[in-house]
Amino acid sequence: MKVKTILVSQPEPKVENSPYFDLQEKQRVKIDFRPFIHVEGVSAKEIRLQKVDLSNYTAIILTSRNAVDHFFRVADEMRFDVPDTMKYFCQSEAVAFYLQKYVVYRKRKIYVGKRNFLDLIPLIKKYKDETFLLPSTDKLKPQVPKALNDLGVNWKQATFYKTVISDLSDLENVFYDVLVFFSPSGIDSLFHNFPDFQQKDTRIAVFGNTTIKAVENKGLRVDIAAPTPETPSMTMALEKYIQTVNKK
Repeated sequence: MKVKTILVSQPEPKVENSPYFDLQEKQRVKIDFRPFIHVEGVSAKEIRLQKVDLSNYTAIILTSRNAVDHFFRVADEMRFDVPDTMKYFCQSEAVAFYLQKYVVYRKRKIYVGKRNFLDLIPLIKKYKDETFLLPSTDKLKPQVPKALNDLGVNWKQATFYKTVISDLSDLENVFYDVLVFFSPSGIDSLFHNFPDFQQKDTRIAVFGNTTIKAVENKGLRVDIAAPTPETPSMTMALEKYIQTVNKK
């Protein structure tokens, strides 16, 4: 069956040169964007109940832009002036670049990983005497605490924001040829909103092994998977699939 409509379970890209827009134009398909999950901040009061005193920490580990936003939001709510001496360990260049929204970059001690959390470990190891705070979501990947515990550093995780299922009830009678997912939480949201969901002719595209497992655990079929050596991005995987089925 040909592909004419695609629903991507993420917010619409804010950049004009998004590959999704190129895909839409090139393959003449309609692509809609709708976050199946969203992030909600945890109040300063709730964070205090987690026994977090921001003044006790000399270094912050930031794994995402959400972590950056919510750390500084909480600091503001707690009326805590983040000292110039604070060290920031950012999982990627994108996170480090985003940090400039809150701090004067050249005046701060910022350490940047390549992409994955494990890339940060050698940098953290160099500063083992620091006291680290990891502001994160309530859905933290198990490899993160394991890596920090294995290092033997003084650190604490605190939930600064939560991943929440979005209300998708308005999509009940809307059907797409392809649904695109990037996390197990997106699959959870699908079944929370539509407990009786049946795949039938709907194609499911997924990014990452954990998402593939989540789809298969629900008894669904994975039709498009990324990343692969041939299609390292989701848009490339979609384009390859569309080119194949729309030729028929």
